[in-house]
Amino acid sequence: MIQVRTATAEDAQHIALLGRITFTETFSEHFRDPKDLFDYFERTFSVSKIRNSIQNPNNKFWIAFWNELPIGYAKLKVHSPIDFISSNAASQLQKIYVLKEFLDKKAGKVLMDELMTSFENSDQKYIWLSVLNSNERALQFYDKNGFTKVGKHQFSIGKEDFDFFALSKQKISSL
Repeated sequence: MIQVRTATAEDAQHIALLGRITFTETFSEHFRDPKDLFDYFERTFSVSKIRNSIQNPNNKFWIAFWNELPIGYAKLKVHSPIDFISSNAASQLQKIYVLKEFLDKKAGKVLMDELMTSFENSDQKYIWLSVLNSNERALQFYDKNGFTKVGKHQFSIGKEDFDFFALSKQKISSL
């Protein structure tokens, strides 16, 4: 059984490690130089950076557990406008990461439900995210959850360039 709760600063170590492991499981094959991946982890998934991010009032984190084992997390950046959406009342679903061995347990869906409940109860009108354009599993997941493509953009990590789709969804109550 999956349990999800709001993450606190004390969860920073778990989230930093989950970020590194899940990112490796999903994206490591795209990196020719392991140093680029390690440097990205040091910038993005350091415990102090995650702790500071959790303590930022504009961010909301949730952590998922399976029999007390941390298996995934989600992050919502509450105020995060983007050029693809004509409203400034936009939040960004920055991360839903789940350990590969627990993907079939629907941990991503439980995290998504928590995050979307928070979004629906906010004053924001849109939620958006970026997803690697070749990540079919994630694209299907977001499609099932009502997200549609609104744009494309690139992101570079080290020597690698990645093509992303921007997806968005409008709040049900503002339709």
